[in-house]
Amino acid sequence: MRKIRAASSALGQTQAEAPSSIDRLLFFDRDFNPIENFLGNELPASVKPAASLWEHFPQLDKSAITLAFRSLDDSVQPLRISGDLGGSGSHGLTIYRIGNLFAVVRSDELVDDERATLLHLATHDPLTGLPNRRQFSDDLAELLQESAGSNETLSLMQLDLDDFKPVNDTLGHPAGDKLLQFAARRIQDCLTSDDRAYRLAGDEFTVISRGSGHPAKAHRLAEALVAAFKKPFTIDGIAVFVGTSIGISTAPPDGTSPEELMKASDLALYAAKQDGRGRPKAFDPEMLELLEQRELLRRSLRMALAQQQFFVEYQPISEAGSVVGFEALLRWNHPLLGKIPPASFIPMAEADGLMPEIGAWVLEQACREAMNWPENYIVAVNLSAAEFLTSGLTDRVSQTLDLVGLPPERLELEITESVLLERTVNNIDTLNTLNVLGIRISLDDFGTEYSSLSYLKTFPFDTIKIDKYFITDLESDSKSQTIVRCIVNLAHGLDMQVTAEGVETPAQAEWLHSVGCDRLQGYLVSRPLPVEAMSEFINRAETSVSHALV
Repeated sequence: MRKIRAASSALGQTQAEAPSSIDRLLFFDRDFNPIENFLGNELPASVKPAASLWEHFPQLDKSAITLAFRSLDDSVQPLRISGDLGGSGSHGLTIYRIGNLFAVVRSDELVDDERATLLHLATHDPLTGLPNRRQFSDDLAELLQESAGSNETLSLMQLDLDDFKPVNDTLGHPAGDKLLQFAARRIQDCLTSDDRAYRLAGDEFTVISRGSGHPAKAHRLAEALVAAFKKPFTIDGIAVFVGTSIGISTAPPDGTSPEELMKASDLALYAAKQDGRGRPKAFDPEMLELLEQRELLRRSLRMALAQQQFFVEYQPISEAGSVVGFEALLRWNHPLLGKIPPASFIPMAEADGLMPEIGAWVLEQACREAMNWPENYIVAVNLSAAEFLTSGLTDRVSQTLDLVGLPPERLELEITESVLLERTVNNIDTLNTLNVLGIRISLDDFGTEYSSLSYLKTFPFDTIKIDKYFITDLESDSKSQTIVRCIVNLAHGLDMQVTAEGVETPAQAEWLHSVGCDRLQGYLVSRPLPVEAMSEFINRAETSVSHALV
């Protein structure tokens, strides 16, 4: 006969009550199914079950045990089961609730050392040995409560490793695991007795710093951590450089609850990454205002297309002094905030999966507007990475051209090098299909991202666009002149045209013409034009060409 009872305390057994040994330690989820991955890390085979609790111990009364734990609610009291469990003889089971998990020990009782081992497994990260997220939450809540009673301050630091993913991708996950272990040691080496580090998940770490002198003390510690991560890690004989970005918050000025403090340090961490990574950043209330603005934009963005808040402007492209077409530029007129720069909302649209729908609208609008232009004018439309990588792109483009009636040779699709990071078969097929359809392909912002000459050999481009970064100081900077001259010669050698963006002065235009640059785009030719101004601009452009031919 088996008896079920709640033990007096999870940690309250006396040495006299403890038995001599434990036969097995197993972990299960809340449904008593086997745990394959515990706290994000693989368990040793000795503590990882291969079957459910009921398959291990078929003699157990499932209903009684489930009911017993329900009646115990979230108490820390373990459940003791005594009697003949079959197999190797008479044993007892102790079932411990640990968060959303159950730890099951087959024995008569737990000895102190074994209980300590179980507690350590529940509160520490097996890979780095640092306290885990569960322990961090408990410690932060307790320390904040203590600080509130003593008028002391403490600081919380959130650390993210910069460029950690490429290590996993290039050297493999075992190397990534070693790097995390080395990173944990490096963090601990910077700490004092008033500080404690934790690993939350992946490459996310936190540090709680106490003592006097905050927030200045936290800033000094954060600077020391950033400096420590500037030194290379050696993994299997390979030097690996991985920095860290740090967000800092201080209690009580930045918050008095764990949630408030975590949110503040998270915002500071985001700001540190936005500023270039590899640096610490302290929370500022303005960060919260910026977050609220971003969230307002994100919510508004989902309604912008349906409410017709988007519109398109067109910037002229000139060749040999004549206009040959326009680039379509997406704009957003927010009902409360006014005009929103594309750099502010396009990344949001890409991240939220809205860009394919928005891009399809821009393409149709631009093609319809181009039907009002002279038949020799092209229309250039930008394709974001999110649009390009969405299946069915070529069909959508072809259907739009058929719907509007625009000849494919009048459409030029602009893509950036970030789209082509992976020279996959699908990417090559997409560009080749567009090329076969007669659509022109332009490589935008050449030279500013992940420039690789292999792109020019692998993909069928008609045009290379030189980014305005190289045009701005073209009149005075010999390095920019050398780079632009090389790009023009390279493109022409590959039978491609060259367009220079951001041309603003006659001197820039004259120099570009002297080296054979085919097309110019920028304020010197014209600022982007609203639809209402297109007809007048085209009439003036065509009239000036006619006069030049007379």
